[in-house]
Amino acid sequence: MPVTALPPPYGVGTLGQEARDFASFLAAAGQRVWQLLPIGPTSYGDSPYQSFSAFAGNPYWIDLPSLEQEGLLEPEEYRFLDWGGDPEAVDYGALYEKRFPVLRLAVGRLLDQPPEDYAAFCEENRFWLPDYALFMALKEAHGGASWQDWPEPLRRREDAALETFRAAHGDALDFWQGVQYLFFRQWKDLKAFVNSLGISLLGDVPIYVAEDSADVWSHPEQFQLDSELLPIGVAGCPPDAFSPDGQLWGTPLFDWEAMARDGFSWWQTRISHQKRIYDLLRIDHFRGLSAYYSIPRGSSARDGCWRQGPGMALIRALEAGPGTQGLIAEDLGYLDEPVRALLRDSGLPGMKVLQFAFDSREESDYLPHNYEHHCVVYTGTHDNDTAAGWFLSAPPDDVAKAKEYLRLSEEEGLHWGLMRGAWSSVGDLAIVQMQDVLGLGSEARMNTPSTPSQNWRWRMRPDAATPELAARLRRQAELYGRT
Repeated sequence: MPVTALPPPYGVGTLGQEARDFASFLAAAGQRVWQLLPIGPTSYGDSPYQSFSAFAGNPYWIDLPSLEQEGLLEPEEYRFLDWGGDPEAVDYGALYEKRFPVLRLAVGRLLDQPPEDYAAFCEENRFWLPDYALFMALKEAHGGASWQDWPEPLRRREDAALETFRAAHGDALDFWQGVQYLFFRQWKDLKAFVNSLGISLLGDVPIYVAEDSADVWSHPEQFQLDSELLPIGVAGCPPDAFSPDGQLWGTPLFDWEAMARDGFSWWQTRISHQKRIYDLLRIDHFRGLSAYYSIPRGSSARDGCWRQGPGMALIRALEAGPGTQGLIAEDLGYLDEPVRALLRDSGLPGMKVLQFAFDSREESDYLPHNYEHHCVVYTGTHDNDTAAGWFLSAPPDDVAKAKEYLRLSEEEGLHWGLMRGAWSSVGDLAIVQMQDVLGLGSEARMNTPSTPSQNWRWRMRPDAATPELAARLRRQAELYGRT
């Protein structure tokens, strides 16, 4: 359940009361894990997998009523603004226009008399926060333009140019640091509440970072960039049955050789930071650690090729540093024997997706009778249709196979039967989408890969998570030993 999909009335889900209410619903329903999408600040396209930072939190998630309770906002400063006309969809345009002026008021009051722990927060996060604040202030000063379009001294982080900017824009730097303080203070409070209910937070770590990010700008040596600081190649996926033209993600590729020379310190820092935020972590696009798909800049996904990834060298570095306990491998996509060997050698649990199980043309590793305990079972992910949507859009023979295999019935509800397939499997952990619990159709799909708009928008109705629904979920959790 993405935070953005929670139902506060101010345009988007936040870390406030509605998040606590949802956690209480999960506790009543006998659930033990709440999986989230990445928490980073989103950019053009609104994808949480294209963030301005691998370390920062999304300013949109800061709860405004909580700021009012602290005396940092007045009710009339946010309650009566137009946050979008559809309560079941995020209006990112309205958020972009209205959220930051409101946050400026709150941060201004916060920094008039900084809290006792503010300086400590800045010090604890000095490994990323100053660069992020500087990056965002520079973007703001240049009309939101990518850092690739800034004046050359700023693109290349020349000391004199950066010092001149810092001296002239101290208030902007303070604002962006203050925003992150508010986000992580609210996050810390929410996580403590969720954990007190016996529920763990499962986060998602995108393998790549956006080109227009503080990470690439501040650490170009970690990426495959040319002498002009432009990506030599970008990430994506080759053509397959789901994407006939392949997928062009456009994110810069890591310079794995350079990373290996310094012991993968950037990755160790990243995973250490994420493990402080979450209890469990899903590593996105795990197969890219075995071999990654490299597409020459300016080319189509069809022109890419596979190149060797860091493999166990990265895993061993993580084992020696932050540790790999609680990590989950998103091992979907094209899987060859080296990927399977890396998964075995790493010891991480992989993923099984039921929507992929019922290809009527062949036997599938995703059929539950093929599972081992050491895996995480999903009905579908944010990149799939909802269960109800899948039953209407999948090939009829696949649907027929699913109905026969899982003994599905209209009386039970096809989506409940698919979830039963996950819960009744031997997989150590079973995750279902909240849209599937609610029985929603394709209109509630979170993301359709390779489409540029209308994604990441779904929101849950305020009255959807009922006590009756919690009771039905709890019964299923009890029945299959998952409470």
